[in-house]
Amino acid sequence: MTIGTPEIALLCLLAILLLVGAVTDWQRRSIDNWLTATVALMAPLYWWAANLGLWPDIAIQVAVASIIFAIGIGLFAMGAMGGGDVKLLGGLALWFPGLVMMRLVIVMSIIGGILTIFMLVRHKLMKIEGPLEIPYGIAISLAGMWAIYERNLNHFG
Repeated sequence: MTIGTPEIALLCLLAILLLVGAVTDWQRRSIDNWLTATVALMAPLYWWAANLGLWPDIAIQVAVASIIFAIGIGLFAMGAMGGGDVKLLGGLALWFPGLVMMRLVIVMSIIGGILTIFMLVRHKLMKIEGPLEIPYGIAISLAGMWAIYERNLNHFG
């Protein structure tokens, strides 16, 4: 599989946006709307650069993203996930086909579990008052960067 310059440029921009999302979520426990919107709105440019067909490629990605976003809304309603996390994950789902997204969610869950343990230990050691807040945007972003690498740059696996 060869990828062209526009596709590489868009993937690099996505990686930068994911990094910004991870940093802001760590610092403020918030992911800005402009960032999540940019991730989602850049996906059609990526589809064009990657020469994806409207049917079934793009249709499947939109369907998978819609399902992931709907599940995320449910998690948000239960207080299990932040709104920025849901929007970032939904926007990110527009970039990858279903199987890659399933792997991304598994990697995200593993990273999220490790992050949760780290934050719990940090919360106890630093005697931080109030509820434990997990900046899950970090797990989403790292899993997204893993998916970019694994799908497009790792030609040996």
